[in-house]
Amino acid sequence: MAMEEADLFVIGGGSGGVRAARMAAGAGAKVVLAEAGALGGTCVNLGCVPKKLFSYAAAFGGDIADAAGYGWRTGPAEFDWPTLKRAKDEEIARLNGIYAANLERAGVKIVRAKARLAGPGQVEAGGKAWACKDVLVATGGRPAKPPIPGYAEHAAVSDDLFGLERLPATAAVAGAGYIAVEFACILAGLGVATTLVHRGPTVLKNFDVSIQEALLAAMRELGVTLLLEREVAALRPRPDGGVAASFAGGAPDLEVELFVAATGRRPNTEGLGLEEAGVELKPNGAVVVNDEYASSVPGVHAVGDVIDRVALTPVAIAEAMRFCALKYGSYGPPVDYDLIPTAVFTHPNISTVGLSEQEARKRFPDCETCMSEFTPMRFALSAHKEKALVKLVFEKNKGRVLGAHMVGPDAGELMQGIAVALAKGATKEDFDAMVGIHPTTAEEFVSLR
Repeated sequence: MAMEEADLFVIGGGSGGVRAARMAAGAGAKVVLAEAGALGGTCVNLGCVPKKLFSYAAAFGGDIADAAGYGWRTGPAEFDWPTLKRAKDEEIARLNGIYAANLERAGVKIVRAKARLAGPGQVEAGGKAWACKDVLVATGGRPAKPPIPGYAEHAAVSDDLFGLERLPATAAVAGAGYIAVEFACILAGLGVATTLVHRGPTVLKNFDVSIQEALLAAMRELGVTLLLEREVAALRPRPDGGVAASFAGGAPDLEVELFVAATGRRPNTEGLGLEEAGVELKPNGAVVVNDEYASSVPGVHAVGDVIDRVALTPVAIAEAMRFCALKYGSYGPPVDYDLIPTAVFTHPNISTVGLSEQEARKRFPDCETCMSEFTPMRFALSAHKEKALVKLVFEKNKGRVLGAHMVGPDAGELMQGIAVALAKGATKEDFDAMVGIHPTTAEEFVSLR
């Protein structure tokens, strides 16, 4: 097999891999990127982007109903799943094309095949081989099903929801993380009778406890049936094509058309030749890396979900930029894993940055909090009185703000600016001194006392 040469071979064409490839090429490196699937990875194809499009779609039904209180008169609203699915597919195809064009414009060679390490400094892909100075593994993750009888055969995963030919009348979502609560809200908002099943007592366990409580109340208001502290013992098929879930402890079975397992993800490292090359992996398959994203094998690096630190697209991009900064001298500050803003696109939205109250009290026992729960003006004239919540966690005596949390409309849009303030060390006193923008939900953050 003829051997070609590259300065950097990127395995994986998701957000982290694409960003690293473009930046390295821009710094003058000869870069090859291999991706067997669609460019953009999980985020563009089976994650953030289509999920938020579905979230918007699910919210419009409530918006139409709310408009009646403001004088709008409309006929009965009808939702058409094929129209949404077709429009989503067209938008994703457009984004795939943009990713390819940007890589080609940067001078990156794209190989449409799965790649694997073939030896020290060697990668094979698409029937060709490359001798590489460096390899960057950025293959992301995939949904994982728990080892419960019937899950492998009868449970769908989040990836499957984007390709459904029709919406079911009834569905259950098992899990309590981002993906589980988001899809439970999406399905309910689109008119599906939805049940969320979780073996624990709450959802989003790593979020502030006030966020957890507010979300549970909002999901019930949305019509989601919550089966908490229920452990699924097995799934079995029903004669009508649906699924029946039985529970440990003898609780009544749950019968639905669609059962979705949203109980975790696993790094994509199988078949890459990593173990054979001596790359150290965690028990779940994640690549072990140091602060410079270098693995145990010289010249092999990894970023993004495949290292299983913080599985968020912007984090993968930040890690890729830092890798390029260390390797090629381009821009990329160190990643601050303690101060990562994030949003959850439930109904209503959630956003947070910094420490939850429970985490803050472990580190700063005398920290203080202030919180407000209210009905945003957006719902003042509608029959639906959705609640919003804003909360700050800060050091004693109006010291440094340690965490900011919100449940409410456009929470993610609002939290980005607050995240900048926290990154710069803003204090509660700074928030108190700021003039609010009235009348907005945002002003509540500077009105908390």
